[in-house]
Amino acid sequence: MKTPVIMFMVGIAGISCIPSYATVYDLDAAIDNVRNACMGIESKMDHLKLMAGINTGINAVGTVAGTGALAAGIVKAQKDKEVENILSQLETKFKNSRKPTSNEINDFYNDFIKLMGQNFESETDITLDESDKKLIEQKNKLEQESKTLGNVRTGLLAGNTATQVAGAVIASQNKASGSLKEQINNCITATDDLKDSMMQARLENKDTTQAKRIVDACSEYKYADLSKINNLATGATITSSIGAVAGGVGTITSAVANTDTTRNDNSSEGKTKEKNLNTASNVLSGVSTATSAVSTVLNGVQIATIKKVVSTANNCEKELR
Repeated sequence: MKTPVIMFMVGIAGISCIPSYATVYDLDAAIDNVRNACMGIESKMDHLKLMAGINTGINAVGTVAGTGALAAGIVKAQKDKEVENILSQLETKFKNSRKPTSNEINDFYNDFIKLMGQNFESETDITLDESDKKLIEQKNKLEQESKTLGNVRTGLLAGNTATQVAGAVIASQNKASGSLKEQINNCITATDDLKDSMMQARLENKDTTQAKRIVDACSEYKYADLSKINNLATGATITSSIGAVAGGVGTITSAVANTDTTRNDNSSEGKTKEKNLNTASNVLSGVSTATSAVSTVLNGVQIATIKKVVSTANNCEKELR
């Protein structure tokens, strides 16, 4: 209940006492008001912290997947370069080789002309020695490794994309609600009222020890920056969304680059297309990895910010229990 506060007025006629009804509650009532206003904030903040932690983990997994995809793409490019070098060596030798006997063109050479896309005639003079066979075997092995690495890159990019989508959804929803902001503001107001009640209680020689502990703990809400929590959530949503788009496009590009149709097109245009698709896939892997890393950092900062408010909530509610 409200308590009249005695206001002393000094005028020409002297000093007069006028009762003025300010918003000053009895000490117990003021403490109850703080309890009603402040209790429950900690559990709401803990939920925000939990979701930010989950999102940090998800984005960390996405970063690892993106890094793996980029690494696979880089190694794949090295394998493809080695295949190009082998084919260049074989092509140069075959163009200068002699006319073969009837069955001299074997499976190795048939594999070679299929890969090269050349229209060699059956009477072309070609001889395969052991070094040629080893080169072609090496080329076949490198091609298989390249294809495997391409599949790994595609799979990891798909995984990265999935984490980015999940991260964007969680981040967009992991914000301090209007009701939470309102509750914290009400808690601040009730705490200020308790501070006024303490002054009145001291005039009445009442014990204000508990009230002081409550005021000291709950007044820290004045320094809670919920807008920073929300801004960090918005930032994480944006970066994860960008990463999701990059990862999605990269996944499709990587898959197309690794199809047999693309890989076996040995025309000049076909090889250029394959190389460009692989380059684009690697670039997009880098972009999606970078955005995952940024989102992880933003979520980490958000957690640290939330923890500060959680600490205030914990201290405040501990004094109110």
